[in-house]
Amino acid sequence: MDGTKPAMESTTEENQEEREESKGCFECCIKCLGGVPYASLVATILCFSGVALFCGCGHVALTGTLTMLENHFSQITTDHATLTIVIQTMQYVIYGIASFFFVYGIILLAEGFYTTSAVKKELQSQFKTTVCGRCITATFVFLTYILGLAFLGIFGFSAIPVFLFYNMWTTCAAMKSPMANITDPDSICVDVRQYGIIPWNATPGKACGSTLGDICSTSEFYLSFHLYIVACAGAGTTLIALLIYMMATTYNYAVLKFMSHGNRRSTKFSESY
Repeated sequence: MDGTKPAMESTTEENQEEREESKGCFECCIKCLGGVPYASLVATILCFSGVALFCGCGHVALTGTLTMLENHFSQITTDHATLTIVIQTMQYVIYGIASFFFVYGIILLAEGFYTTSAVKKELQSQFKTTVCGRCITATFVFLTYILGLAFLGIFGFSAIPVFLFYNMWTTCAAMKSPMANITDPDSICVDVRQYGIIPWNATPGKACGSTLGDICSTSEFYLSFHLYIVACAGAGTTLIALLIYMMATTYNYAVLKFMSHGNRRSTKFSESY
């Protein structure tokens, strides 16, 4: 019985090679498309788009915010020196996020191609996964989970400037509205110091009346407000991409682990038989 096994395996391999050669172009294309990890591909597109929006728009919006504060709320350089350092640090962090996610997205896409083909071949009993391969997949699941939690915090943090600019914009809109019937426009003010952005001793620290209306009409305010909205949307898009990555890698890892246990049991059964 043992001597006939190699002959049977070689015959099976030859028949499989003949079937592969007899396939046409259409069948080969279908087979190639079947090995594409569509979930990882969609997640990669969303990840690159979200990170590009978040990093690009966030960088420009931070620069515009600093310019607006220097021109209208804190005209003494020493008053906002700490804020300047924080904004520059955040811009360097944005460079790092963009570089990291560009590399990490490509790695996850490649890992998606590997695990998708491995799952299909495992189901067809043509491929045997190794413990190292499953450990790598589990590592990507864990890292993607940690990055998802981190970007959840980034998404919440990126909504803060949107809220602050929206409050300022609604104040200006209410002041300009003919239905408001405001008798003393100078009594309507926006004090940036109460948000902790600049210290309380910063001068002037607040804008009232016509000065506030002029600030809302500047290009720095208009551009920064809309860029913060786009950056927040980009952070949300990246968060969705990481969730898709996590679901795809978790599914592939679960299938590979389940099939490896099944193959192990079948091997033990055949050996005992």
